[in-house]
Amino acid sequence: MRHAKTKTPFKGTRKQYNELIRVIEKYEGEKSALVSIMQEAQVIYGYLPIEVQTIIAENLDIPLEEVYGTATFYSQFSLNPKGKYSVSVCMGTACYVQGAHLILDRLIQLLEIESGERTEDGLFSIDECRCVGACGLAPLLIVNEEVHGRITADDVEGILDKYRNM
Repeated sequence: MRHAKTKTPFKGTRKQYNELIRVIEKYEGEKSALVSIMQEAQVIYGYLPIEVQTIIAENLDIPLEEVYGTATFYSQFSLNPKGKYSVSVCMGTACYVQGAHLILDRLIQLLEIESGERTEDGLFSIDECRCVGACGLAPLLIVNEEVHGRITADDVEGILDKYRNM
């Protein structure tokens, strides 16, 4: 999976910061609370930029590397902001064999971003995911919670247009 640096500058608010501090204080003294704190931080900010990871590390008095390592180990965490429409391409074996890589390439071409990035207007982001258990629909992409199965690279532009026009 490709990892890209965000092009979006971090814009956390005082309210978000205070909310995060309350979360950290809620788990005070619990040695195994890092993942829970990170999950709640991602709900607050929508993703886990390095600035948020730093706040967590400093307030838990643990190395930033431990927070970053956890963030990159678990696929539930995102280091980059998501678009209004989060587009995921299943890269499981069945989807890949049926052309998922061509669908991903077409998304990258049309949106002019890489996997893991968000468009400048904040409308779309692209991610790759592993098997979602819908192999009979291969290849597929998911936009937020909506599954688009048995598609080709030629279908991608029409799918994106549907969301642009919503």
